[in-house]
Amino acid sequence: MTPNDTENAARAYEPAAAEGAPASAPEAAPNGDALAALEAEKLDLKDKLLRTLADMENLRRRTEREVADARTYAVTNFARDMLNAADNVRRALEAVPVEARAGADGPLKALVDGIELTERDLIKTLERHGVKKVEPHGQRFDPNLHQAMFEVPNPDVTSGTVVQVVQTGYVIGDRVLRPALVGVAKGGPKAEVKPAEG
Repeated sequence: MTPNDTENAARAYEPAAAEGAPASAPEAAPNGDALAALEAEKLDLKDKLLRTLADMENLRRRTEREVADARTYAVTNFARDMLNAADNVRRALEAVPVEARAGADGPLKALVDGIELTERDLIKTLERHGVKKVEPHGQRFDPNLHQAMFEVPNPDVTSGTVVQVVQTGYVIGDRVLRPALVGVAKGGPKAEVKPAEG
């Protein structure tokens, strides 16, 4: 055996991990199935992220709406209780006959003026807090704002028109705090139906 043969044999037993030697095929490229699984997972996570962002936006809007409603309607129970006081002030004024009120002087005039001032101040205070009086006299009956107590036969007034208010109604924001108790005309001409726009 020549020295060259020995050298060649030794080289045959050396590992082939020389610099720049190509790696085996399975280690160099990821498996096609693994790549597809990673892509599917990425799309799933992206979908979940978008849904979570949409849910958070909806929650933010709902919370803003609830806070606005809480501000608007926070005084509802208090306002409802104050309506009794407003009714009593109105009853006090109506207890004084119109003739006596017109010819009043001295203490009676001062009393009537004081009660009227108190009523105006009470109504203004309620309005500052979003409570408004419903003035239905002469308007078309609206079951959302009015409660019909009786019908008044009147051939001169359009049927369904409010002709008498028994108790004043109030709204707070866009909600009815107390419906107006009303008398509604019947027997008159029918109300004209307006054609739908659009």
